[in-house]
Amino acid sequence: MNEPTAYHRTAPVEVHHPAPITPVHTAPLAPVQPGNIPAVASVVLPDGRVVTGYAIEPTKPEPVAARPPVSRAAVNIALGGVGFLAVCGGLFLLTAFITALTALITQLIVLAAVVFGGWVAVQVFSASGHGGGTTVNIRKAVIKRSHFHG
Repeated sequence: MNEPTAYHRTAPVEVHHPAPITPVHTAPLAPVQPGNIPAVASVVLPDGRVVTGYAIEPTKPEPVAARPPVSRAAVNIALGGVGFLAVCGGLFLLTAFITALTALITQLIVLAAVVFGGWVAVQVFSASGHGGGTTVNIRKAVIKRSHFHG
């Protein structure tokens, strides 16, 4: 009745009563006739036994799809080659353009250096009225009592 627990006390025993299962009523099944009933065949074996059964048609393999004359892999490789050639041609044109642009910039820098150097040379070696440079007149300055008299 009462069983001892881990602490040597008695615990009440619980009794579970299962609930009865109500039967499920299903609708009566109507016989279904197959759409196409194969014919029954009888075969007499050489030893005299008769075997009766349905004739089974052998399974037909699925028709093989017609293969194209050229494989897809070959077409993909050919298209990849054409694309690679197009990219190489474009890269060649790009490098030629960069080379020409570099040469043009170099020539412009040299031309600017020659023109600027020529202008500097003309300024230095030009024969004008004065001997070159700026003339500054310096007078004797007298400073008295924090006042400048020039």
